[in-house]
Amino acid sequence: MIIVYSMHSCPDCQILEEELTKYSSKFKVIDIGEHVLHLKEFLKIRDMHPAFKEVRENGWIGIPCFVLENGTITFNPEEVGLEASQL
Repeated sequence: MIIVYSMHSCPDCQILEEELTKYSSKFKVIDIGEHVLHLKEFLKIRDMHPAFKEVRENGWIGIPCFVLENGTITFNPEEVGLEASQL
């Protein structure tokens, strides 16, 4: 299962919400704004993982973020089978 870190109030995440719901068996969506524990979990990854280097350097949040089953991190919805034409 692919973990998706997102936030309901994030415009880019909102664009993907319908698709994520459609393929809900493939994705586990974690809303980092829903509970502080989710935010802490995400920040630990964001602050340590090399995939977030550009994100950190530019002061971005880094969502939506997709963590594949093998631990690979991507920010590209198309790499996990979602359409990202509006992002």
